[in-house]
Amino acid sequence: MNKELMEALDILEKEKEISKETLFEAIENSLITACKNHFGKSDNVKVEIDRKTCDFLCYAEKEVVEEVEDDCLQISLDDAQKQKSDAQIGDILNVEIKSKEFGRIATQNAKNVILQKIREEERSVIYNQYFEKEKDVVTGIVQRYVGKNISINLGKADGILNESEQVKGETFKPTERIKVYILEVKNTPKGPRILVSRTHPELVKRLFEAEVTEIKDGTVEIMSIAREAGSRTKMAVRSVNPNVDAVGACVGMNGDRVNSIVNELRGEKIDIINWDENPGNLIQNALSPAKIVAVFADPDEKTAKVVVPDYQLSLAIGKEGQNARLAARLTGYKIDIKSETQAKDAPGFRYEDYMDEYDEYEEGEYEEYEEYEGYEEAEDGDLE
Repeated sequence: MNKELMEALDILEKEKEISKETLFEAIENSLITACKNHFGKSDNVKVEIDRKTCDFLCYAEKEVVEEVEDDCLQISLDDAQKQKSDAQIGDILNVEIKSKEFGRIATQNAKNVILQKIREEERSVIYNQYFEKEKDVVTGIVQRYVGKNISINLGKADGILNESEQVKGETFKPTERIKVYILEVKNTPKGPRILVSRTHPELVKRLFEAEVTEIKDGTVEIMSIAREAGSRTKMAVRSVNPNVDAVGACVGMNGDRVNSIVNELRGEKIDIINWDENPGNLIQNALSPAKIVAVFADPDEKTAKVVVPDYQLSLAIGKEGQNARLAARLTGYKIDIKSETQAKDAPGFRYEDYMDEYDEYEEGEYEEYEEYEGYEEAEDGDLE
């Protein structure tokens, strides 16, 4: 038994996760390559390795002839009968090749074949591991800045956080641990190239799936997400169990669940609303905490007209239009928001023609959103 070879294969299989069968094939190919370098050809060379003992045999298939014209392919009758007494002209005889007789160059080439195969398999294993994690969240360690990009160590490979996938204002220090979303895994000759993101909306979704048990087991479903990375995210959820409050499950007791995600996202505000199949109700929820007087949604055109009290207009639109913009992305509707005064002054305006009445929010609902979902304070005069 070749104990040294067996131990070496066991270590490679454990550390680099390369199968022994692949390593055996690499050794066989390396010996064939060595024979070709030593003898000039290897078409008739065979290599056999015992998978249990790691003992190997390298031999050449040679034809028994009276007069030898090619030593690599033929063997004389006298020499053949020394190995096999009943050998006859025309027989094919297996002649053992001593690997110790190989020259230095042939041996070095055989070594390079094995090393090259190990490198290729190692890259393949790493690629497959991270390809399975594509579109998922992993924890990485910040290594260094490469220009404006950041190199993130993901374990067995490095990921690249491009400038376009970084949240504006976020800065990282070397050795800092952060969570990133794997955008794409490419297989290149130099190994897998992994692109990661901190701005993708799916990052928020995956963080909630990891944090909220009800989402993980399917009781609560995330129906839609709209995100402006580093500032605010709106997320619509629904529960398949009438006894489970979808928003409450995501917020957690005293806001523990949502706050842990907010901390991971460096203070990014997260608004969680209830999903509704009725587009009018969904748009009303999406524009919260603003109170809505009336909504008319056109499912065919994917447009909606919304009327809010005069003092709620700036709250509904949000700072620099952010609240309305995220609500439009979340619902998929183009939303036109008007105050009551603007709506009444519009030509041909009639409530009864194109608006449905909605009940106002229950008392205290705005405070709940403010406490758990990170809403900004309303501008002066908005809540008077």
